[in-house]
Amino acid sequence: MSPDPISSRAADPRFLGCEHSAPEAVPHGAVAVIGIPAATPYASGRAHSETAPAAIRSASATQANKLTHYDFDLGGPLLPDGGRLFDCGDLAFDAGDLPGNRARIAAAYRMLLARGAAPLLLGGDDSVQIPALAAFAERGEITILQVDAHIDWREEVEGERFGLSSTMRRASELDGVRTIVQVGARGTGSARPSDVAEARAAGAQLIDMSILRARGMAPAIEAVPPGRPVVVCFDVDGFDPSVVPAVLGRTPGGLTYGDVVTLLNGVAGRAPIIGFNIVEFVPEADIDGLGARTVCRLAMLGAGLLARGAAC
Repeated sequence: MSPDPISSRAADPRFLGCEHSAPEAVPHGAVAVIGIPAATPYASGRAHSETAPAAIRSASATQANKLTHYDFDLGGPLLPDGGRLFDCGDLAFDAGDLPGNRARIAAAYRMLLARGAAPLLLGGDDSVQIPALAAFAERGEITILQVDAHIDWREEVEGERFGLSSTMRRASELDGVRTIVQVGARGTGSARPSDVAEARAAGAQLIDMSILRARGMAPAIEAVPPGRPVVVCFDVDGFDPSVVPAVLGRTPGGLTYGDVVTLLNGVAGRAPIIGFNIVEFVPEADIDGLGARTVCRLAMLGAGLLARGAAC
């Protein structure tokens, strides 16, 4: 028997202690938090970020009483006047039905977007983004801003085309995706030289860490077209491992939290952010809760930017 669309593992506590809502009941213009533990893990691997949504929500508990405080990363309270935040719980994950997982994600996102909600995705591995991005692209033209140590442009891995190493390639095939800006690649990741060449040939703008070290965040911000809605795809290994150690492969030389605040506020000044995806957090690899606190803070920043984008 297939699992219920919304898993019984829904968060307790909810993100920042906010109200719960089913996706079909989220009010227009609200930020909708949705946990997606996994979608399409590889046969040789596992759902390595399955516990991340619960860990992020748990880390948010100490911040719940600060929603009305001044947030210096946002220039005001987390939620602007009229902003609302709801937690939709976790989608179910079925390791024996990967197409079913993707279908549930797409259906949930279609529902949220049809209601005019701004989804904040708590992942989950990088594969959870593929059906979510498809739902965005069905509704109109978007820009994708990816922050990641890797460019995720593999055609397939182990015969699987919808896994975590293929996210941006699959996104590039969606008609509604007009621009892909990829920020933070470094080291020797999963990309082969042919993947890099094909990404560039497809029009992806690869702004790697060597460019950012030389010129700061400006090249990444300026690569985002003004006005067109943006979906942020944030793999937390884009951070330097001294900031978020809780990832599968720690690669030195990544972004600081301050870099990310500058980048995301700069992008939000050019175009509304309508979706924010956080993926690849691995709580079991954390050190003294450092990663959980930082990723929770990233989710709060995402919620604030989504609320401001919805108010535009």
